[in-house]
Order: sequence, then C-alpha cells, then structure tokens
Amino acid sequence: MTARQGTLPLALDDPAKRIAELRAQIAEHDYRYYVLDSPIISDAEYDALVAELRALEEAHPELITPDSPTQRVGGAVAEGFAKVQHPRPILSLANAFSADEVRAWRERIGNYVEKNLPDVDPHNLDRYVVEPKIDGLTVVLTYEHGRFVQGATRGDGVFGEDITANLRTVKQVPLRLRAEAFGNTFPARLTVRGEAYMPIADFERMNEALRAAGERTFANPRNAAAGSLRQLDPRVTARRPLKLFCYAIVEYVPAQGAPSAPQTQWETLALLRAAGFPVTGHARRFESLEEVIAYCEASVALRDTLPYEVDGMVIKLDDLMLAERLGYVGKDPRGALAFKFPAREATTILKDVVVRVGRTGNIVPNAVLEPVQLGGITITSATLHNYDDIARKDIRIGDRVIVKRAGDVIPYVAGPVVAARTGNERPIVPPTHCPFCNTPLIKREGEVALYCTNPECPGRVDRAIEHFVGRAAMDIAGLGEKIVAQLVDAGLVNDVADLYYLKKEDLLGLEKFAEKKAQNVLNAIAASKHQPLWRLIVGLGIRHVGEVAARALADRFGSLDALIEAATHHPEQLQEIEGVGPVIAESVREWAARPSTRALVEKLKRAGVNPTQQPRDAAPAAGPLKGKTFVITGTLSRPREEIAAWIVAHGGKVTDSVSKNTSFLVVGEAPGNNKLSKAQQLNIPIIDEAALRAMVEG
Repeated sequence: MTARQGTLPLALDDPAKRIAELRAQIAEHDYRYYVLDSPIISDAEYDALVAELRALEEAHPELITPDSPTQRVGGAVAEGFAKVQHPRPILSLANAFSADEVRAWRERIGNYVEKNLPDVDPHNLDRYVVEPKIDGLTVVLTYEHGRFVQGATRGDGVFGEDITANLRTVKQVPLRLRAEAFGNTFPARLTVRGEAYMPIADFERMNEALRAAGERTFANPRNAAAGSLRQLDPRVTARRPLKLFCYAIVEYVPAQGAPSAPQTQWETLALLRAAGFPVTGHARRFESLEEVIAYCEASVALRDTLPYEVDGMVIKLDDLMLAERLGYVGKDPRGALAFKFPAREATTILKDVVVRVGRTGNIVPNAVLEPVQLGGITITSATLHNYDDIARKDIRIGDRVIVKRAGDVIPYVAGPVVAARTGNERPIVPPTHCPFCNTPLIKREGEVALYCTNPECPGRVDRAIEHFVGRAAMDIAGLGEKIVAQLVDAGLVNDVADLYYLKKEDLLGLEKFAEKKAQNVLNAIAASKHQPLWRLIVGLGIRHVGEVAARALADRFGSLDALIEAATHHPEQLQEIEGVGPVIAESVREWAARPSTRALVEKLKRAGVNPTQQPRDAAPAAGPLKGKTFVITGTLSRPREEIAAWIVAHGGKVTDSVSKNTSFLVVGEAPGNNKLSKAQQLNIPIIDEAALRAMVEG
C-alpha cells in the first residue's frame, strides 16, 4: 500500500532528506491554499503528506525542528505571557472621517515638507497606497534567517505579549519564508506587522457552537480573534478559525548577500506576498489624492461584501523613506492616515424593555437605551428580536450592551458586555399576556416569537397602518410613523381603510398640519388607490405574505374577491401556486376566514380601493439564481420581503420552510432555531447575505 492508502514508509535510507522534502511540499501547499487561494491537491492528499511527516518525526525525534508544520499545535499550557520589546514602536494612526479631513492631512504634510524638507520632490507626496483597515488584533511576527522565532501582540506599542506558541497554530502564519522572494538569501532578521482576524461566517458558527455547549460567546469577530490568541492553552487557539493579513515591515536586517529592504509600500506588499505572507487583494496604488478619496468613499459599500470586518481604509505615502523623514505628531506617523467608516457598533446602557405588537400579532421586545451616537445618528431604542434570543444572549436590564446597525439601518442589541456588570442588573422576563388587550400569548410550534391572537388588538393598529402605507406596500408618501401615531391617537383611523375617508378638516386639527401639508397627504392617499393588486395584498398584512407571495397570488386570482373565495372554499388551489407553500397557504386561509377581513375589504371597496388585473401564471425570471430555492431566516440588512424580491428578480425561488428541495438557507441576525436545525439535519448549505449577493455578482 502507498502512504496515501494508510501505510507510511518509515524505513528510509535517508529520513532527514525525506522529512525536508515533505516540509517543503507542505509549505508550498500551505502557500497556495492560504495565500494564493489556489490549491493544487485535495485535502486528503495534503493530510497524507502531513501524516507521513508526523510519522517520520515520531520515529526520528532528533530531526524535529520548530518550523516543522507538525509543530503548529503546542501541548504545554502557559502560566502567563512574557513581555517582549518590539524592535520599533508599533504605533496607531490618526483618523479622518471625511474627505475634507483627508485633504487637510495632505495640506499639513505638504506644509511640513515645504518648511522642513526642501529637498523632497513634491510629486512623491502624491503617490499613495490604500489598504483595508482590518478590524482584528495587531500581531508582530519575527523571523531569523527565514524561520519564525517569535510572535507578539501590539501591547502598548513598545512592549507586547509573547504569543509565539498560539501564533504557530494559525495556518496562515508561515513558519518558514519562501527563499526565492529574497534571491535565495534570507535577511538575518525580519519583523512583520499584521492583523489577525476571524471571518464573519466562521465567527457566527463558532458562537453558535459555544452557545450550544453552554459556554460564553464573543460579542464580535475582533473580540473573538483577540480572545483566541490570548489563550494560555495553544490547543484552544488551534481550534479557533483565525486568519491573518500582513501589511508592513517593522525591521529588516539584511544578511550578507541578501537584498535590501523595499523602498515603497507597494513593493513591501509584493515582497510580503512573495515571501509567503497573506496580503489583502484590495490594496490599490494612486497618484492623485482625489482618486484616493473616491476609493475610500466607495469602499464604505465594499465592507458589506467582504467576509471579514473592516472599519476603514488606511492611506499611506508610497515612499517609505519620505514617510520615515516626515516623523510623527505625538504618537501618530505623519505619512499615513486612517479613513474611518461610520461606526456600526457602540455600547450604552439598556434602561428598560418595552413591548410592541407587530402587524401579525407577534410580540416584539424593544430596548430603551441611554442615547448613543452610531453611524451619524442618535440611537435611543433598538430591537431585541425575541425573548429566546434575549435568554440565549443573557441580556439584562441595566446591562451595558453592544448596539449594532444591521446593514447600517436597523439598530439591534448584539449582546451584553458581561465584564461591565455590577450585580444590579435584572433579568428580562417574557410576558404571559398581551400588554394592550390582556389576551394570553401563545408560541406557535417551530417559531421563536410570542403571539397575541386577538386580531382586533389595539396594539396592532398603528403597526398595521405603518406597514400598509410603507414603501414595500401601498407606498403612500408623507405618512410616516409620527403622523400615523397622530391619526390613531386622535381616533381618526382605526384600520387601514379609514385612511381613505379622511377629510382636510380632520388633518388641519392635528399639530403641525397646515393647508398644504394636509392636501399633500390627501393627494398621496388618493393616488394609492391606483396601486397594483400585489401591493394591496402586501399592505393588508397577511402573516408570512411578502412581495413574492403577494405577486404570485395577484397573478393567479386577479382580485381580492377571487382570492378570498378560493382561500375560503378551495384552499388547495393556493398550494398549486409557485412560491406559496403550506405555511403561507394556511395563513391566507385563516386571514380570509375572519369576519373582520371581509368587513375591511368591503370598506376599502366602498372607498374605491379595489385593484384588479387579468389573472395569469407568472414565468420565473432568468438570472444567476435560476433553479435555486432559498429560505430566509433572521434579520438581514433589508426587510425580508425586499431580499426575497431581489432573489426572485435574479431567477431564484423563495419558500417559507426548509425542505429537501431547499438549495440554500440564508441566515441573518437571531435566526429561527427551527429552520436552522432543519437545514443542518438535511445538510442544506447555510449562507449569509454577503454570500447570497456574491452568487449574483460573481
């Protein structure tokens, strides 16, 4: 049998030579896999090489060296981390938050050069390299004659912690550099700066596993990376999905015959990549500050497509000698600047929890927060998703909590800062009865939300109207949340149909309503009578019915009357429609059976709201998602109906429940456990929103 079949050739004439060959092969495959992202052998073949090397080293322990691939995982648990001094200070950067601040930085260094460095060619001030600012943990890697000898944290910039054993376990850290990058003569000493990080999808999977094991989870990928690298047991670090990007040379001591250090940042990145370090593929070189600014501003949107967290872009002068001569302002180097993205995360105090009733009766807990600035706006409240999510994350009243914005839009509480607890925090107890109508709350099988089953619950009115007038439904301009609240509080509307019976004198009696504003609102309401049928179906708030299902129902039945007739007397017809599964069909049947539904539809018809169309069968759109079926769970960057419509527009199909016919489960924040576990049982691929968009964008 061959080595790949399980029997390892231990008796070799020259085991040292074979060990050297195996180490070289494994190093080459690590480089192709972790740096070039272009492997040329299978995982099984790679594993066979490692197994053969391990067996040879066990037979010949005198041949084991620290840079061997088998030595990545250490067995000893450290008592603590020793302090190490960096060869040069590892400094942070000054920040800019706008294009004008970037221009002001360029003007400052221009003035400094003119006054203090008159021999400098001014054109060198307009050659830049821009790189993503990875939101991870800064690490400092030291190599002597090409071999990894020490890894440290940044610490205070002068002294860091020795985490060499932990960094050895990170597969992207080369244990031996590629000699050809240095003309086959390694520098005597090379110290490189990089950023260790955890990919977002891996972070979420790791947190889910920690929750399932009853262990403490991490608040964000950066904390997870930092916590993983500072484990006293390297075996724990080895199990964490850590990755690395390198971007700077801190120290370069050439050996005799070795090439000199790179003179530009662009050359530095090329050398690091050639030497075996992972380097970002999003670095760009420019010779115009305005091009730099345009790239930085465009990259704000880029961060939502990346598989890892970035919190800005780093602008560097390409000429490293010039950057060195510019010196520092305090602890900030003049030759580089961080262009920071708007914040998507902040911490504040959770003061209380208030409950609102969703349009379908779902009970939604909302956090009342101490005001905090996030992404340019003041956040005073945020969703807590549901009570199962609250319990899983152990969020308490009085906690300092982490607030994020999903897709930079919807604020939500990601979790507590457990280390900040004082002992005065109080558990959040789920209600047993609706706070608006005192109806006992229920939890439907397979769902995480609590529901009020009273269709006439007064807590639903304003939410139902807000949904009805929203962009995804009837799209009535000028009717925002505050105006809807005014109309409900004044008793002018008790259901969505009442909007079409409003008179100008009704509105003029409300605060901040003048003649023109009142007329504009009435005109917008009147114009909505001509919206297509599918928008009205969405607006009526039938549980589980979003744009995709609403379009399918409108295409099949052509009017509300026909839809109600079929749902009441021939409900089996509903499931014959592409995109309408058993859950949606049952929800439509329940909606159609209510006397209040028929009364509301008749009231709308009397007001002139009765759109009809010729029934037809909608042909599926062509596109890159054609033939694929998706199920969505959790909170995404946009309302679920918008994401579903986007999938359909690109040829895909969206259903409400996971089955063997599901191609992918798209998971957002706080997903439903039922869909997630069903997908895992059926081995359905689980993807995030970024991966979904990548399918379309290539």
